[in-house]
Amino acid sequence: MTEQIKSYLKENRDTHLKELTDWLAVPSVSALPEHKEDVRKGAQWIADELSKIGMNNIEIYETDGHPVVYADWLKAEGKPTVLVYGHYDVQPVDPLELWETPPYEATIRDNKLYARGASDDKGQTFMHLKVLQAILETEGTLPLNFKFCIEGEEEIGSPSLPKFIENNKELLEADVIVISDTGMLDRGKPAICYGLRGMCAMQVDVTGPNSDLHSGLYGGAVQNPLHAITELLQSFRDDNGRILIDGFYDNVQELTEKEREAFRALPLTEEALKQQLGVTELTGEEGYSHIERTWARPTLEHNGIWGGFQGEGIKTVIPAEAHAKISCRLVPNQEPDEIIEKVKAHIEKHKPVGIDVKVTLFDKGAPYVTPFDHPAIQAAARSYEKVYGVPTAFTRGGGSIPIVATFDQMLNIPVVLMGFGLSTENFHAPNEHFHLENFDKGMETLADYWFELEKSIKKEPSAL
Repeated sequence: MTEQIKSYLKENRDTHLKELTDWLAVPSVSALPEHKEDVRKGAQWIADELSKIGMNNIEIYETDGHPVVYADWLKAEGKPTVLVYGHYDVQPVDPLELWETPPYEATIRDNKLYARGASDDKGQTFMHLKVLQAILETEGTLPLNFKFCIEGEEEIGSPSLPKFIENNKELLEADVIVISDTGMLDRGKPAICYGLRGMCAMQVDVTGPNSDLHSGLYGGAVQNPLHAITELLQSFRDDNGRILIDGFYDNVQELTEKEREAFRALPLTEEALKQQLGVTELTGEEGYSHIERTWARPTLEHNGIWGGFQGEGIKTVIPAEAHAKISCRLVPNQEPDEIIEKVKAHIEKHKPVGIDVKVTLFDKGAPYVTPFDHPAIQAAARSYEKVYGVPTAFTRGGGSIPIVATFDQMLNIPVVLMGFGLSTENFHAPNEHFHLENFDKGMETLADYWFELEKSIKKEPSAL
């Protein structure tokens, strides 16, 4: 990155923040039908901005759901191509009363930008646009070719994007994908996430008698659905945190010793986590550290359980039904569909007598991992370190971004998760915010990265 680019970013900072504020004012909530037109406005805003900064071939593609915005700049002859992915949709703002300032009126306090989407993911996506604009304005050209794929359904699981990718593989063909929708290790401590867990989620409905029953008249003679569902849930794990579903661990890819050493070197202690969460002990699968359990081991969690009388006081009934929601986080080589079938088989094998069980499936997504010694990832690490002045950590994410695995499987190119958010920034919660320190340093890092990446990778022959 040249000094001219760095100066351009500093001189135009106020303008950039004003532009971002305009985008954050659009309530592009993909989950709520009443915001359908607002989501479309969000797509149009980013399309207009891509045109403004000098991108070409801009198009808003219709899908079965919300639109996908595409743009490109392909004038760096013979150079590799980067596909930048982001999303312009945001989470609902409820509960509104917990926001200190209106969620769609961006406000700066203590060098933090408060608004829905500030960190996840409008702010981080916007940074990519401004960096390319800065390079074009100062250099007149870009060191690489660029394509953009910015969708409007990430916050509802990207249901339309896999089909879009499948139908547009040639359009999206690139040498590397860069996504800024993850976080840093801590303030001033950059990190590159090289792996994500997959997931599958489902609801278990247990039904027994044809109506609620008087517990005095029928208790002891009829199966209680609440007893049955708690018995089922208890059957999933042993006392040491190991999941007891037949074949659950069959395909799990174990951590390498190099990865375990890297995790141990990170400044993430059990004591610090206990203090942060306000708990006295951590639990989990025996034989693994808390980092390994949350980043690289599969889980099965009970997310909710309900049934019977919920009001004040007591109502002595045997309920007619009971329900639970469960989710599994999956690691490389575990296939969501296979795990779902294993869970269903376990339920059928262990269900108590006198009840019926129905399983309803929800979200699912494959896990993803890229070797962290890949040249594109190492180039990102060097750029982070150059700007932040400290070594870059290599982490895995315990959560899931299903579309990352979809990109990996369909386009067969490396994905660099190069985020600038912090875990404390309340994304998905009231008072979401983005540290402007990372808005500034993040753009410097990205500006440096494109030149670093140009030196580090070569254009690959098409595999499509």
